[in-house]
Amino acid sequence: MMGDIDYEASSGFENIPEMGGLLGGRYEVGKLVGYGAFAKVYHARDVRSGQSVAIKCVSKQRIVTGGLTSQIKREISIMRRMHHANIVKLYEVMATKTKIYFVMEYEKGGELFAKVSRGRFSEDLSRKYFHQLISAVGYCHARGVFHRDLKPENLLLDDSWNLKISDFGLSALKEQIGPDGLLHTQCGTPAYVAPEVLGKNGYDGAMVDVWSCGVILYVLIAGYLPFNDRNLMVMYRKIYEGEFRFPKWTSPDLRRFLLRLLDPNPTTRITVEDIIRDPWFTSGSEKQFNFLSDDSNVKVHEVTKCLNAFDIISFSSGFDLSALFDESGCDVSIGERFVSDYPPEKIRDRVEAVATAEGMTVARREDWGLKVEGHNGNCTIIIEMDRLTERLVVVEVSQREQIGQICRKIWKTKIRPMLSSLIYKPEGGAGVAGL
Repeated sequence: MMGDIDYEASSGFENIPEMGGLLGGRYEVGKLVGYGAFAKVYHARDVRSGQSVAIKCVSKQRIVTGGLTSQIKREISIMRRMHHANIVKLYEVMATKTKIYFVMEYEKGGELFAKVSRGRFSEDLSRKYFHQLISAVGYCHARGVFHRDLKPENLLLDDSWNLKISDFGLSALKEQIGPDGLLHTQCGTPAYVAPEVLGKNGYDGAMVDVWSCGVILYVLIAGYLPFNDRNLMVMYRKIYEGEFRFPKWTSPDLRRFLLRLLDPNPTTRITVEDIIRDPWFTSGSEKQFNFLSDDSNVKVHEVTKCLNAFDIISFSSGFDLSALFDESGCDVSIGERFVSDYPPEKIRDRVEAVATAEGMTVARREDWGLKVEGHNGNCTIIIEMDRLTERLVVVEVSQREQIGQICRKIWKTKIRPMLSSLIYKPEGGAGVAGL
């Protein structure tokens, strides 16, 4: 599914610890369908809609001790951006004191790896899956996301046997690119890793994904890996030199295409833009690929209709996901946002009451906004509110001037505790702390 998961069937039913089988008062948890070093994946049912979902359960302690906090935060933020028919959708993220839960689209068909391991695919079937793979990969690249661990184990199949990319745990964002225009973290699965990743001079994330797509296509066509050896260093040498053999049943067009995909030189390797114009790729297809728009019939989750813990996290300043790992209870700091289920009028009245009692002046601004001032103009706090849904309000707190000692005391002992008591906590106790 995601995050180093081996997708295996399990007999019996195992409830998620501490949740008693019904997660967040909404998800009826069923059998364990996959597990790995840091996570377990369960099949579950949304009791409200009857929809099947997959729930990935991650231990906070293992995340912290394994040094994976940044990786998990990045995985969540990346999946939040993805709305594509061939990418596993993340519906919701919930957290307790000890665990984080990813509620995701359930892919009934399991891993593509399991299907191809039973026998190689025809060129037409391979082309169908490769179309779907490149559609999703191009979509990611157009949004500054590089997967970096594409392999059949991370490609799932839905109940209509359509491909879905999963596991963005090793993905990189455009913002991680160094001053030299390259990424430098060595990661990926050995048999699928591009030769330039093995070096120490950096690499282009898009070209690395193209190489992995080439290996995947070869596996679909051949039923085995192009680069493989019991000796890891021998396998790496084959990868570095682009040394592989074509199965005798591959067509001339496919052989030429694979050579362009598995070119060990990233500067001459085929790009995604050229892939979609290649004769083998376009054979028998009239589909147009537009990577700048969503290629999805799946309805995008709209916060205006259904807000959950993950959406609340999304509204924190700078998309700050640290709240998932905070066990200290709810709080609010200057320069942050939070969500409240109190009416904006009541929030405004409470702020005015506290500020006035402390000898500060309060000026009302547009749309329930407030400007709180005091101590000869040395303390200015701006509080703005926007209605998110009919029930929920986003509250943003900011400051105009450096807070002095007296103002800091008023903020810490009076205003902040009052605001903290207004933070919305999703039903079921799987709330977001620390916003």
